[in-house]
Amino acid sequence: MPLNSERRNKLPLLLPEGMIASRDWLMVKQLGRHAIDNLVKSGQLKALVKGVYSRPTGELSWQGVVCSLQTMFQLDLVTGGLTALELQGFGHYMPMQGKTQVHLYASQALPAWLNLLFEDVVFIFHTNKELLGKTEKDTTNPNSLGLYTTTHTWRDGIKPLLLSSPERAILEVLAGVPKYTSFEHADQLMQGMTSLSPRKLQELLEKCDNIKVRRLFLWLAERQNYPWLQKLELDKINLGSGNRMLLKGGKLNKKYKITVPKIYE
Repeated sequence: MPLNSERRNKLPLLLPEGMIASRDWLMVKQLGRHAIDNLVKSGQLKALVKGVYSRPTGELSWQGVVCSLQTMFQLDLVTGGLTALELQGFGHYMPMQGKTQVHLYASQALPAWLNLLFEDVVFIFHTNKELLGKTEKDTTNPNSLGLYTTTHTWRDGIKPLLLSSPERAILEVLAGVPKYTSFEHADQLMQGMTSLSPRKLQELLEKCDNIKVRRLFLWLAERQNYPWLQKLELDKINLGSGNRMLLKGGKLNKKYKITVPKIYE
């Protein structure tokens, strides 16, 4: 059997249905330019955008695209924030109207073509520095925030998605209040955070460079008065100085010096 034919027969193993790959990646796997072009012409590969391909069979999903970015494209990213909470069962209050928003946290910019793949999905890029700033690379884990991640099986036989842990994800959500998430929604989400790890929270809150996130998290947690809150060493968590206006027309909470909706005060 000719070498290129043999490689083409291995395509289903190289590129499972629902996943995507770049031309460069396929060439690294010893599929030549002509072989790739022939696979497209014969209908065994589908060109999604220039230089990016999928198998024509099987439905393309955002989970498959993100999994591909984490594996074939080897991007240092996690699915985080609201999306990670939803996948882990904490998103009961999430609105289901309009486009599906997928929040991705990465140490580098995402490919420009990413939001050309779906009509009903929008990928929202966040830099890791929004939460952890200069401390984001403290760990030697292959993912720079690997100590605060978990996995989610989205399809049997395929590598699972890398997600932010609930402790990290809720802080990522709060970094986006009120731009991406309302105070009311954040408060509803916190109502389900009954089993967070005090150890992970302590580490994240100490590393977090975002004073707004620290203050807002503690304000919301205090409203629920969860047992894990009593285990935090609050004197080690830097809350900075001065007031933070998070909401125009809100009321200043004197303890945490943040403006919050008047209905909560």
